[in-house]
Amino acid sequence: MRIAFRRPVPARGFTLIELMIVVAIIAIIAAVALPNLLSSRLSANESAAISTLRTILSAQAQAQSRVAVDVDGDGHGEFLYLAELSGGVVLRGMPTPLDPAAISVSIGTVSNAAASKSGYHFAIHLPAAGGAPEPEDATGGKAAAGAVDADLAENFWVCYAWPTSYGTSGRRAFCINQSGDLLQSNNATQQYEGTGASSPAADAAFVDAGDLTSELSIAGNPGPPQDGGAWVPLN
Repeated sequence: MRIAFRRPVPARGFTLIELMIVVAIIAIIAAVALPNLLSSRLSANESAAISTLRTILSAQAQAQSRVAVDVDGDGHGEFLYLAELSGGVVLRGMPTPLDPAAISVSIGTVSNAAASKSGYHFAIHLPAAGGAPEPEDATGGKAAAGAVDADLAENFWVCYAWPTSYGTSGRRAFCINQSGDLLQSNNATQQYEGTGASSPAADAAFVDAGDLTSELSIAGNPGPPQDGGAWVPLN
C-alpha cells in the first residue's frame, strides 16, 4: 500500500509592497481627515468663546443691578472683574465675595490677569481715572479698590477673548463692552495668543488710545482701532 504525503502549505504573510500600499492609504486618509478635525476644533472653540462673552455681558448687567460693588457709596453698582463675578475673590471695597456668583468658576479662575476656557483667554479691563484701562490683578479681582474709578466703572468695561495658541486653539479674536456690541477680528495680522506681550492691549479695539470711555472701532467707524486691525460686528 502506497502512502501519500501532502506537502505542508507554507504560511503566507504580507509582502513589503502590500504593507507599503496599506501605509500609503492610511497616510492619505490622515492627510484628508486631520485638517477637517483641526478646523472643527477651531470652530468649536471660537463658538464657545462667543457664548462665554455673552454670558459675561449678562453677568455684568446682573451684578451691576444688584449693586454688588459700590465703592463710592452713591447707590449705583459698578462693573466687576472676572474673579469677582465668579465669587472667587472678595469684591473690591467690599467685605465678602459675590454670592451667588454670576458666572462659573471655570471662567473666573484668573492667572496672569486672564482666565482660560476651551482654548481661549479672557480678560476684563475697567476704567481708572480719565478712562485709562485698569487690568485685573494677576490672580484675580482688584486688591487696591481705589485703582478703579468708581464713577466710570458704573458705566464702562471691556472684555477680550483671544486664542491660547493662534492657529491651534483658535484664530479669531473677540471683544465686547457695556454697549453689548460683540466684535470680531480675523486676527491674521496681530495673531494674538497666550498672555503677556502677545495678548491684545486693553484699547486694541478702541478709537482713542488708552481710553475705555471712547468708542469701539466698529468696522472703522468712527475711526481705525488702536491695533491697526479691523473689528467688525459678529453676525
